[in-house]
Amino acid sequence: MKRIEAVNNQIKERESKNKNYQEQRPLVKSDWFKNQGWGYKDTDFVLGADGVVYLSGSRYQFSGEKMPKFKEWAENVIGIDLNKQTPAQNEVPIDPAIINEAFIEAIRGKVNEATNDKTQRIHHSHGHTLQEIFALRHGKLDRYIDLVVYISSHEQAETLVKAANEHNVVLIPYGGGTNVTQALLPLKSETRMIVSVDMSRMNHIRWVDKKNFTACVEAGIMGQDLERELQRYGVCCGHEPDSHEFSTLGGWISTRASGMKKNKYGNIDDIILNVKIVTPAGTFTKSQNVPRMSSGPNLNEFVLGSEGTFGIITEAVIKVKPVPKNVIYDSIIFHDFESGTEFMYEVAISKQWPASCRLVDNEQFKFGMALKTEAKSKTQELVDKAKKYFVTEVLKFEPERMCLCTIVYEGTDAEVTTQQKVVGALYKKYKGFRAGAENGQRGYFLTYVIAYLRDFAFQYGFIAESFETSVQWKNVSLLCKNVGKRIVDECKNQGVVREPFVSMRVTQVYDTGAAVYIYFGFLYHGLKDPVQSYTDIENAARDEIMRCGGCISHHHGVGKLRKQFMRDSVGDMGIKMIKAVKDQLDPKNVFANGNLV
Repeated sequence: MKRIEAVNNQIKERESKNKNYQEQRPLVKSDWFKNQGWGYKDTDFVLGADGVVYLSGSRYQFSGEKMPKFKEWAENVIGIDLNKQTPAQNEVPIDPAIINEAFIEAIRGKVNEATNDKTQRIHHSHGHTLQEIFALRHGKLDRYIDLVVYISSHEQAETLVKAANEHNVVLIPYGGGTNVTQALLPLKSETRMIVSVDMSRMNHIRWVDKKNFTACVEAGIMGQDLERELQRYGVCCGHEPDSHEFSTLGGWISTRASGMKKNKYGNIDDIILNVKIVTPAGTFTKSQNVPRMSSGPNLNEFVLGSEGTFGIITEAVIKVKPVPKNVIYDSIIFHDFESGTEFMYEVAISKQWPASCRLVDNEQFKFGMALKTEAKSKTQELVDKAKKYFVTEVLKFEPERMCLCTIVYEGTDAEVTTQQKVVGALYKKYKGFRAGAENGQRGYFLTYVIAYLRDFAFQYGFIAESFETSVQWKNVSLLCKNVGKRIVDECKNQGVVREPFVSMRVTQVYDTGAAVYIYFGFLYHGLKDPVQSYTDIENAARDEIMRCGGCISHHHGVGKLRKQFMRDSVGDMGIKMIKAVKDQLDPKNVFANGNLV
């Protein structure tokens, strides 16, 4: 411990003389986040004394507003007994840290900070899968990292990797901690010292080139900070995954991420021009930031999706675009999920894509309506009742079949107008009806708080999670139907008494297919090992996905959670290729997180 304090004291003394030191602190502080659940410490879904649920804090559009219909939905639809709580343990047990003294000495005064504080160790030892959060609430992780090291420059990354390679220490890069594939979990079998490399202090925009619409950004910057800082230059990145508030540029690259507005801004592989990564064999980056090159394979592809197995991503050159003049929310209701899916297909082939266009099925539509906040006035209450009457009684939309598509238009006046005309003609073709901007905004609100809702359900013996895939258009409906049935059947096989909640969302459109999200959850009271039951059910669902022509992941990645499916995904030769790169860049397995293969 004294050696770790010496490391910190020396670096603090040196950096206190640097007037820019304070700028190296995180814009969004990681200590604002929970250890046993998702998101900000001041934000939770809470059952009030009056029996009405609300979202605490003030960070979201509907924070502090009561949701009078949610309790009834939770009790009647998914069977939660709000009088029967399953509270989390007060303190998470943790094993003593393994300390490699020679390594500690080697990094003395050469990194930003090092700590083996218990809370920090727990925080950096996990991501946000159901399995990980359940273990933190009711047990312990099999293995914890031993030390957290903060770095604030590319040079510090090089020093750290060199020391780890020389002294046989494991490094696990850590961005926002939002991973949902168990990629951050240390291996139970690892006997070496494990160091979590926290990137949050590498959060600077190094330069912006408005002539060529590019920017060089350090990899530890969080999504919300990236957009806020870029706006000072009149540009944006536009990459907006559901975890946008907390996830980082480096995390997006390492998992080959996708965002809600990929139609306009692209997936992360479309946005990245160049990447810099520190490996035990040396630092890789391309020499030019040109639009395209044909000098052999695209070496960025070795880094995209590498999930921390090759090295530490320190910075990237990304494409940026002007901040859109118009941002318009909208929504459309369809009579059923099938007609909504056909609409999505026609939008895809029209080539006039809104920035985002996402379709939820009837179960998720009703879920969203249950989260509707109470009317702010009697007049508003009467208007809402009149709208419901018009939709169900006049237009004959059946509440048990209708579904909702949420849309965001972004761009110039001309771009938005053209997209609205195309979408307008298509939804009318499939007898859809505009449900307005409020429902569109509500759909995006649900996206940002869905993980908070999962944690709320944990308190009452209900476990739930989501996962995703992509599939050709011809198999979208088949996949949704078959996977839903497989989940229900597997729940019965596992002894789940009440039928599970299962919901689908078509979330991204492409020329050749779509990305599909699957949500499911169930009451686990009476199950011997609810986490294992959940894992078995999800694995069966993923097996069914692949039977229907889907992939193991559209944008979450592989980690350790889906590693068993990799051979079926990339084949024997693909596995050999990944291993060959790993062996060349990291022969001592310094980056031993066990992801991918």
